[in-house]
Amino acid sequence: MGHTCGVADDPVPEPTPPPPPDPSGTDTGPAMPRWLPRAMVTALALLACFMLAVWAFQQLIGLLLNILIAFFLALAVEPAVSRLSARGMRRGLATGLVFLAATLVVAGFFALLGSMLADQIMTMVENFPSYLDSVIKWVNRVFRTSLSRVAVQESLLHSDWLQRYVKSSASGVLDISATVLGGLFQLLTVLLFSFYFAADGPRLRRALCSVLPPRRQAEVLRAWELAVAKTGGYIYSRALMALISGIAHYVLLVILGVPYAPALAIWVGFVSQFIPTIGTYLAGALPVLLAFTVNPWYAVWVLGFVVVYQQFENYVLQPRITSRTVDIHPAVAFGSVVAGAALLGAVGALVAIPATATLQAFLGAYVRRYEVTDAAPGPEWRA
Repeated sequence: MGHTCGVADDPVPEPTPPPPPDPSGTDTGPAMPRWLPRAMVTALALLACFMLAVWAFQQLIGLLLNILIAFFLALAVEPAVSRLSARGMRRGLATGLVFLAATLVVAGFFALLGSMLADQIMTMVENFPSYLDSVIKWVNRVFRTSLSRVAVQESLLHSDWLQRYVKSSASGVLDISATVLGGLFQLLTVLLFSFYFAADGPRLRRALCSVLPPRRQAEVLRAWELAVAKTGGYIYSRALMALISGIAHYVLLVILGVPYAPALAIWVGFVSQFIPTIGTYLAGALPVLLAFTVNPWYAVWVLGFVVVYQQFENYVLQPRITSRTVDIHPAVAFGSVVAGAALLGAVGALVAIPATATLQAFLGAYVRRYEVTDAAPGPEWRA
C-alpha cells in the first residue's frame, strides 16, 4: 500500500448533538426579549395619554378661545388702567371703571340700534297694507290679472307652508333661548377673565417670570409690553377711524334726509372698523336699505359715498393714523386676518392684526438688517 506524503488530513468536525426534547411536548421557539413587554406597555400608555390630551383639548377649546379673547381684551384696556393706577387709584377700581365705561358705550350703541330697528319694523308693519296694494296694482297692470289684497291675505293665512313655518318657529324657540343663554354665559366668562387679567396684570407677569431665568424674563417682559402697546394702539386707531367714519356718514345721511341718521352713523363707524375685511360692506348695507325706502336714488348716493370713503380711508386716513400704532403692510394684515379666520374663526380674525403687529415688532428687535448694495442687475431691480 502507498501513502500520500507531505499532506495532512483535515479533521472532520463532530456533529452537534440535538437539543433535548421539551418535556411538555410543544416547541416554543426563541424566547421573547425582556425589554419588549415594557416597551409595549410604555407605547400603550403614551398612546392613551395622547388620546386623553386630544379629548381634553376638544372639550376645552371653547374655554381656551374665551381666555384668548379675554387676554387680548385685557391688553386693550391695559393703557387706560395703567394711567388711572399711576394717579393713585387702586388697580382693581381702575379696571372696574374702565370696564364700566366700555359697557355703557356698548350698551348705548345697541340701545340706539335696537330702537332704530324696532321703530323701522313698526313702520313697516303699519305700512304693509299700502305696500301690498302697490305691489298688487303693479302685478295687475303688468300681467293683466285681477288680484285683490283680501284674496292674497286669505291665501297667505291658509297656506300650508305658513302653518309649517309657524310650527317650526314655535319648536325652535327653546333652541334660540338656549343659544342666547349660552352666548350670555360666554360673554360673562370673557369679561370675568379679562377683568382678572387686567386687574392682576403685574402680579401675573411676576408669576410668569419667576419660573424663567433672568435673560428669558427680559424677553418675556419686552414681548408683553409690545403686545400691550400694539393692542392698545390697534383699539385706539380703530376707535378714532370709527369716529371719523361715523361723522362723515352722519353728515351725508342728514343731508339726504334718511331717518335714524345718528344710529346709522354709529352702526357704520363701529361695524366697518371692528369687523375685519367684510365689515365695510355689512355696515353700508343697512343705510343703503333705509335710504332706498326714502328714494331709490338716495340709495345709489349712499352706496357711492361708502365706496369712495372706503378708498379714502384705505389710502389716506388709515396709513396716517396707524403709522405709529399698528404699522403693518395691508397685504400682511389681510393675510393675517384670513389665516386667523381659518384657524380660529371670528375670534382669530379679530385678534389676528394685533397679534401679527406684536410678532412683527418683537422679531424686528432681533432680526439684523443690512443695507442693500448698489450692485443691482438693472433699474428694474432697484425699482
